[in-house]
Amino acid sequence: MARAFRPEGDRLVAVLDEHERSVVAGLCTQVAALVEPTSRAKGESTDPFDAIVAGLGDLLTDTVTDSGEVPDRAFGSLEDRDPALDRLFPTGNREDEQEAAEFRRFTEQGLRSRKHANLMTTVRTLDEAVDDEWVLTRGQAPAVMIALTDVRLVMGERLGLRTDEDAERLEEVAADLEPDDPAVFALSVYDFLTWLQESLTGALTSDAGPGGDA
Repeated sequence: MARAFRPEGDRLVAVLDEHERSVVAGLCTQVAALVEPTSRAKGESTDPFDAIVAGLGDLLTDTVTDSGEVPDRAFGSLEDRDPALDRLFPTGNREDEQEAAEFRRFTEQGLRSRKHANLMTTVRTLDEAVDDEWVLTRGQAPAVMIALTDVRLVMGERLGLRTDEDAERLEEVAADLEPDDPAVFALSVYDFLTWLQESLTGALTSDAGPGGDA
C-alpha cells in the first residue's frame, strides 16, 4: 500500500511499490515525450499507459479516430494543435493565430525544456527508489510537484475533465463499466496522482507532513 510523502530531515519520503512507481514513471516519460521540441509519432502501442496519455479522454470528447489512433497534431496550427499542449502551454491569443504562433515561438521552447527536465527528474528519482521508498531532496520536490501537475493536466484533458460537472459525469460513466476497463484504471490513476501531489505539497510545507495511506 502506498504511503504519503513525509518529511525526514532534509528529505521527503513516500512509499510506493514497484507497480505504482512504474505507473507514475511511465506517465511522466510519455508526457516528457509530448513536450519535447520534436513531434512524437502517432501512438503505436496498446500499453495501458499509452491509452491513458494518448486516447482515453476521447471517452468523453470523441476525438479518437476509428483506428484508435490520436492525430499527430502537437505542433501544428491552433486547429491542429493537440489540446493537451494548450493545457500545458496556454495560447497567448486564441483569436489571432499568427500572433499566437509568434508567442509560442518566443516562449514555448524554454518552457518545454523546463517541463521535460522536471518530468525526467521525477522518473530518475523513481528509478532510484530503494526498498519501495521514493526519496526526494527538498530541492527536487518543486520539480516533481510541477511534473505531477503536468501529468494530471494531460490526463485531465484526455479524460475531458475541465469542470466539476465533467468529473461527476466521468464518475457516473466509470461506475457502469467493468473494473478492468481502461477508463476505470485511468480515473483511479488520476485520483492517485492527485493524492500523491497533495501529500508532497503537505510534506514540503509542514514539519509533520500529512501522513496517510492511499
